Amino acid sequence: MKKYKYLFKNVGLLTISNFGSKILSFLLVPLYTSLLTTGEYGTYDLYVTTASLMAPVLTLNIVDSVMRFSLDENSKKNEVFTVGFRDVLRAGIVFVVLVAVNYGFGIIDIFNQYPLYFILYFILSVFYDLLSQFSRGMERILDLAIAGIINSVSLLSFNILFLSVLKMGLSGYFLANCIGFAIPVVYLVIRLKIWNKVVFKFKNKPLKKEMEKYSTPMVFNTISWWINNVSDRYVVTWLCGVADNGVYSVAYKIPSILNVLQNIFSQAWTLSAVKEFNDEGAKFYSDVYKIYNVGMVMVCSVLIAADRIIAKILFANEFFGAWEYAPFLMISVVFGALSALLGGIFSAAMNSKAYAKTTVLGAVINTALNIVLVWKMGPIGAAIATMISYIIVWIARIIESRKIIKVKINFKKDCFSYLLLILQSVFLICIENTVLRYIVQVAFLIVVFLVNIKEVVFFAKKVLNKIAKRRETKAGV
Repeated sequence: MKKYKYLFKNVGLLTISNFGSKILSFLLVPLYTSLLTTGEYGTYDLYVTTASLMAPVLTLNIVDSVMRFSLDENSKKNEVFTVGFRDVLRAGIVFVVLVAVNYGFGIIDIFNQYPLYFILYFILSVFYDLLSQFSRGMERILDLAIAGIINSVSLLSFNILFLSVLKMGLSGYFLANCIGFAIPVVYLVIRLKIWNKVVFKFKNKPLKKEMEKYSTPMVFNTISWWINNVSDRYVVTWLCGVADNGVYSVAYKIPSILNVLQNIFSQAWTLSAVKEFNDEGAKFYSDVYKIYNVGMVMVCSVLIAADRIIAKILFANEFFGAWEYAPFLMISVVFGALSALLGGIFSAAMNSKAYAKTTVLGAVINTALNIVLVWKMGPIGAAIATMISYIIVWIARIIESRKIIKVKINFKKDCFSYLLLILQSVFLICIENTVLRYIVQVAFLIVVFLVNIKEVVFFAKKVLNKIAKRRETKAGV
């Protein structure tokens, strides 16, 4: 039971770390959509998604190596961090030069509107990522959780101050998010005593080479995930305009509820996957996959059913139309979550090439489908393209992971559940009568629950037995 206790303890702490900021970004949507125009929100989204693309390219995705190599018991943590720190610092300098060149020559005009915020956001976000991954590798999960709380409080306070009180508009939105990274960065620097972790006379070139050998294929993995996640917004901007991209980008806020669960579990799972990578690991991986799959499917079904209700609460004015895109994006999160769980096996085996190969396949298909479907169907085509590409990544990772460890999957039952989610989404969009729409949605919820009831009962019994044992232990004491 130790391995399950370790996993769920980390899930709990990482929930504290991530839940606040993720849920906060979700709850602040009414503020954004009432105080920013669709064009302003679309502009901000392009800046952030571009920064998220440049980060892995310029850093060689070294932060993944920092986390993985820090987990090795025999590694010298200060040397591992130094490699990451140097690569991230170099990336920041290169990014400043690129933005300056773009500003001087006017290559891409939209990125010349807020160049200083662009630089500040990039530098702070990559350093926060580096410190977060190092904290995970050092198993300083409590410090990471506190940094997450600080991030949440900062985001809430400064977004309200700059947007609602000072009426700073898009500049205030940029500044609030930059400060939201800066304060937890300072906290982690102090808590981890980073000044003691940087080796100024670094001579361990074999370690640097080994870390970059592991992280370089991860660049393709991260870029491919970026393509799967956000390339649709560029295609929507290109074919439909910035305003439509603003609406489409807001649609991601509903799936972000599901994405919070996926991100939290994925971070905790990587630590457990590395620790349990042995001959007995297959059963542990299979049990976790089974429970995780059911949980994601059932939460997704609930969110699809509540999609329009959530949209009415969150989305102001012309942003309300985003509800149509959310169901297919939510299904893509389910497959992304399962792909990330299988990816934990690649991380444990230090097989970064398998990571890259599977996600590149999805990215290529995603790009082609985006252009075709957005051209034919508008923004909803982008949501469908994203869903299909995630399904392909999931299939590819099942095939690749079985070369390492065979995770037992009930394909017939699981695929039937996924089909139900797709049909539920289609009926939500196609049925215009409100009463009939929700009758059908409730019916789908019931069927999804019944299909997965065996796993629900199995998990419930596990939890109840654990509670009963604790009570017996306390009674004995």
